[in-house]
Amino acid sequence: MYLRTAIVLLSLSLTSPAYSADCLAMAEGGSPARQVNFTSAALQADEVQLTYVGHSTFLIESPGSVTIATDYSGNSGGSVPDVVTMNRAHPTHYTDTPDPAIRHVLRGWSPDGAPARHDLQVDDVRIRNVTTDIRGGYVGRVPDGNSIFIFEIAGLCIGHLGHLHHELSPEHVGWVGRLDVVLVPVDGGYTMAQVNMLEVVKELKARLVIPMHYFGPTTLARFINNARDSFEVEMASAPVVVVSAKTLPAKPKLLVLPGY
Repeated sequence: MYLRTAIVLLSLSLTSPAYSADCLAMAEGGSPARQVNFTSAALQADEVQLTYVGHSTFLIESPGSVTIATDYSGNSGGSVPDVVTMNRAHPTHYTDTPDPAIRHVLRGWSPDGAPARHDLQVDDVRIRNVTTDIRGGYVGRVPDGNSIFIFEIAGLCIGHLGHLHHELSPEHVGWVGRLDVVLVPVDGGYTMAQVNMLEVVKELKARLVIPMHYFGPTTLARFINNARDSFEVEMASAPVVVVSAKTLPAKPKLLVLPGY
């Protein structure tokens, strides 16, 4: 284990951007989005609101009222967000015509084929990414076609896995760092098999896991059943949750927000 950790740390020092030490503590320790009417929250300084819009889109709000739409394909719950993140695997995860009022459009891939690199501060939010590969049909594996986006907000590290197609290497886990909340695709086919995705979630060691991208109740139920041995399960009645460091569950929990 010490050798593995040393390799990851060396890789970080040689190849990865300079990321926040808080979220980089080593990790040892389809269907369209549905319409959701987003309501801005009166958040405390240590709180973050997540609204599940549908598919792979969440609207994330910071205490400073920064709003972020993940895997944005044109719908963000009826509001124009300050920031959108996108991924290239399918058109339901990006748009070529984002609203011009959006302050920051962050694509998880680079048109020239190089790894996309994002590390920016937007008021009280820091956003960075870690690229992974995607399947590219007849062209085979496409390097760096997907990004895991990490949002550092109010003392929390929130990770959105995007359209993840493969398990993570030790280097990936090191670059992602500590996650308190992880948003995970659980479809079992378009991304990868549920058993493999569950292994990724376990390795990331987040205390709150929120599934997305599941194409109906049967697929979701299968993932929940597979996860019960490792996670407490809570079925929420509303697609909105407010989280903070002090309200994170003591044991890893799977929180299911209504959506698809």
